[in-house]
Amino acid sequence: MNRNNNENRFRSNDQLKEIFIVTEQTELMKFLLEKMSSKGRNHIKGLLARGQISVEGKKTTQYNHPLEVGQKVVTNYAQVGNDEKLTGLKILFEDQDLIVINKDAGLLSIASDKEKSQTAQHILMEHVRIVNPKNRIFVVHRLDRDTSGVMMYAKSKKIQQILQNSWKESVSNRKYIALVEGAVQKSEGTITSWLKESKTLKMYSSPTQNDGQKAVTHYKVLEKTPKYSLLEVKLETGRKNQIRVHMQDIGHSIVGDKKYSSTQNPLGRMGLHAIEINFLHPTTGEQMHFETEIPGKLLKLVK
Repeated sequence: MNRNNNENRFRSNDQLKEIFIVTEQTELMKFLLEKMSSKGRNHIKGLLARGQISVEGKKTTQYNHPLEVGQKVVTNYAQVGNDEKLTGLKILFEDQDLIVINKDAGLLSIASDKEKSQTAQHILMEHVRIVNPKNRIFVVHRLDRDTSGVMMYAKSKKIQQILQNSWKESVSNRKYIALVEGAVQKSEGTITSWLKESKTLKMYSSPTQNDGQKAVTHYKVLEKTPKYSLLEVKLETGRKNQIRVHMQDIGHSIVGDKKYSSTQNPLGRMGLHAIEINFLHPTTGEQMHFETEIPGKLLKLVK
């Protein structure tokens, strides 16, 4: 935890909170504008509207709430107001530039020809428009519909472009958990191939070196039974359907992934979960780290 004594300000990446100590009588909005001068009035109004500001442990949405000397004001970026129901996802972090979420399996990342509203992007768009009807959400990267886990969205076109243009430099770690068919014999390994897309929009590994996009996947076996293996998977490159193709390539398709040769679906979903992401914040340069739990249904099949 870092402490700035001049501002009585604390910041914790683990708790995703900022804590300010009141040094003179004032009103809440005036105090926050002074202490969070880089954020802007609309951003602070959004935090208040979503119940992410508390004074002495009690949430307040009133911009003119009176403050007394010695009181503690907390901004909780990981907290969303209890009155807002976000079906299919949970917000892990939100500031004026980004929203990081834990997406449920079955929810689209963005709209498709068949589905426009039941998508993470649309749900988050409605969320940010509580504060300002003109607010928007921009896609930075995607997870397949049946893949759960951590992902992020930008709140402006500028932030989206910064992240996408500097993805390789900014994102230092992306890990997945994959439940695959059969007992993987090697305790760990690396899969390298050149991925191409067929006319039916299915990705595959080309038999010819350098024929397609180079894809590198590292894996480690966490648990296994004769029927299933639970793998930790780390991406060195981020190609479309990369993990799914590579698991098929080694003869251990992801459970529930019929498109890539899976013959079993005990979960009623695909056994792939984005568990961890590390990246540099595009505005502050701060190292951000988000990690989720392994879904219980995946663990249960290897116990």
